[in-house]
Amino acid sequence: MSLAAAAVTPPPVPATPDPDGSPDHRGSWVPNGAMIATRFMELRRRRGLMIALVVVNIGIPTVFLAFRLVAHAVAPHSYGPAGGYDIFTSMVAGVMFVFGFIVAATLGCTAGSVDLTEGMFRHLVVTGRSRLALYLARIPAGLAIIVPLVAIGFTVVCAVCVFAAPTQLSFNNVNVPVGLSKPALETWAAGHADEVICNFGFNIGPNSDLLQVVNSVPCGGGNGPSVNVGPGVKVGPGGPTSPPASQAQVEHAARQIASLNYSDYSGRFLSPSISLMVRSGLWIELYAAIGFLVGLGLASLMGQRTVPVILLIVLEVVLTPLLSQTPIRHLVNLQRALIGLAATHFEPGGLPSVFGGGHNNGIARAAITESTTFAVCVLVGWVVVWTALGAWRMVTRDA
Repeated sequence: MSLAAAAVTPPPVPATPDPDGSPDHRGSWVPNGAMIATRFMELRRRRGLMIALVVVNIGIPTVFLAFRLVAHAVAPHSYGPAGGYDIFTSMVAGVMFVFGFIVAATLGCTAGSVDLTEGMFRHLVVTGRSRLALYLARIPAGLAIIVPLVAIGFTVVCAVCVFAAPTQLSFNNVNVPVGLSKPALETWAAGHADEVICNFGFNIGPNSDLLQVVNSVPCGGGNGPSVNVGPGVKVGPGGPTSPPASQAQVEHAARQIASLNYSDYSGRFLSPSISLMVRSGLWIELYAAIGFLVGLGLASLMGQRTVPVILLIVLEVVLTPLLSQTPIRHLVNLQRALIGLAATHFEPGGLPSVFGGGHNNGIARAAITESTTFAVCVLVGWVVVWTALGAWRMVTRDA
């Protein structure tokens, strides 16, 4: 190059700073508040999606409990109280846990694919913003939507179950005082011996002295109570009856039966405790957050919403309950890696088992069990792997 040509070559133009003099951070992988707010508004403006989220998280529990409130007010003898401990545990483990994951995953799949399906991905790339920042901005934006919705629905369930709880505890169709110690329950049972013998369930040996006493107590038409006396042997209504036992023998038998039922009775309450509600709420929120993150990564990786939503629904509703029941030889570790089974490991004591897996009151309820460390690794692994795959696809996708 000649000296004349070099003299007329303009020098490189330095990067133009922002008007306020601050450096340009558009290349940073850390999303700023404006990016998060934009993603939040983008999701919130999708009316169909928001209506679906509100209906599932808030509408279904509210309508169900409202129906029970009205039915109990109109016909209290035919319909039990709308709230209480049993209703709470059924709603949390049977409805909110599963539905919370599904709607959170649906929101995540939408957040992970909305830019592609609406043709906005190229416009976001040309702004110069980091693609990783664009992906990470969707995480707080989506959680800011799903976490409050799940919390509102759960609050409705808690409020009704506490304020509309029954005034008497019905245990095996017998009204029993609440919160009795084991000796107190045995004393109460001695004063209500016929009710306890006829309604409480118990197992005894075929040669037990208790068998002759319980069969001498008339229950419903003069037949003896239904009682298991060993494998394949059952004495019940219509079976042979024994000569009447003395009142002392009947009371002693009722005390024994109450003692056998105490572990089950001690887990029954009129309304859920505050600690149970707090732990259950945090457990549901955790599972919903994991569902959102998995859906976000899967949809970003696949570049669409419909198929990831279907896959996650099948995983939650079909595969997890099916594979949680019976261990499959040589595949049991793969079954333990299911996200739903790992989440039920942290299910609060006092709730019924969701998929037949996990622990309840510290007791393993499923044939497939895992350690706490393994369950934590499974949950963290699902979040990290799917987040990494979704972010990688976001960064490498052609604009």
